[in-house]
This record gives sequence, structure tokens and C-alpha cells, in this order.
Amino acid sequence: MISHPSRHCTVELQALPSRIGQVRRIVSAQLRYWHMDPLIDRAALGVTELLSNVHRHARPDKSCTVELELAPDRLTVSVRDHDPRLPVLADAAHLLAAAPLATCGRGLAMVAAVSESWGARPDGENGKVVWFTLSAPTVARPHPAHTPRRTTEPRPEPVPVRSTVPVAASAPVSAAASLPVAPVPAGTPVRAGTPVGAAAPVASVAHAPAVSGVQAPARSAVPG
Repeated sequence: MISHPSRHCTVELQALPSRIGQVRRIVSAQLRYWHMDPLIDRAALGVTELLSNVHRHARPDKSCTVELELAPDRLTVSVRDHDPRLPVLADAAHLLAAAPLATCGRGLAMVAAVSESWGARPDGENGKVVWFTLSAPTVARPHPAHTPRRTTEPRPEPVPVRSTVPVAASAPVSAAASLPVAPVPAGTPVRAGTPVGAAAPVASVAHAPAVSGVQAPARSAVPG
């Protein structure tokens, strides 16, 4: 069973070799989720040593609980089992001489080497807790993108545009100016009420009788 609130993770398991590798992957994934990548290698190595001790020494069973707790300044990794006997730190120099290239089996000496602090305490009458701490690095959290507030700017007033090309004024044209004016012969009397320059009336055309099949030309008579 795995439960992991925002800053806490607990894994219950049997401390068997096949499960230890699985717990290492769980611890690594949880630290990535917390953005604690610089602590992954040391935390995985420390929890492997503690689980290996449970597998080799714990009695009467191998049931245990791994717990991760992240505080603002440190990470605490602890392993709880059902054996009340507290572990004893072996001679680190002797272990290094016996197996200088071993990645496990060094127990608390390896835990002490990779951690800032470590310890063990009884857990009731039938159990104990072994723990170690790592200093948590400062993680720069990205700030949310700032969206500038949109402001409404006043619109500029329209500027009147003056034309630099002079426009010729058109004079009014009377209806009479558009009509053709017939010239008036000199000496022609003008009747009262007749405008000067008006066209003189034209008399009707008289048709002369045709003589010998020849039609006489029509003449226009201007009344006196």
C-alpha cells in the first residue's frame, strides 16, 4: 500500500531482494515529483542499506514500512520493522577493507557516510525505527506567467484635413442660357413684353399649288 500526501510518502512491503529494487524506484520517482533530484542517489542508497539489514537481521518476520518526509530544510528517510533490537554500527574501516567495491552490505556505515545524520529508536515493545536525514536543496519555483492588464486608451479626436487644391466655384446657369438665341435683324420692331434677344416667331409655311407636276418652293414670311 502506498500513500503520498504532498510532503509525505509511505510504502509497506516485505524486505525481500526482489522488493528492494522496487522500493528504490518508488523513492526515486517520489523525489522527482518533489523536485528533489539532487537527493535521489543518496536516498536510494541509504534506503537500500536499511532494507538489506531488515532482510538479514529482522525477526520474527521481514515486514517493514519505508517512510519519506520532506521538510523545508531536510528530507527524512526511515524504516520501521518488528524487531526491537537496535542496530550497532560496525567498524567502517573493516567493512571497506573486506568489500571495497560493494554497493550494499555495509549497513549503517554506508548510511552514516551518505547522510547528514542518522539514528535508531524503539517503536513500542515489538519494533524499532532506523532513520537518516539529507539536507534539502533550495528549489527555485517558477513564478506564474504575468498577464499584463489590458487598459483602454482614449481614442484621438479626428483632425480635419484641409485640401490644398483650389476648387473653382461653379456659377449658376439659367434655363434660358441653355437655349439657342436667334439673331434679330436690324430695324425689326419689338413688341412689348417680348424679351430682348428672344427668337422671333416663325410663320406657317404656305404651300403653292403644283403646276405641271412641279412643286413651288416654300417661303418663310416674317410678320411686320
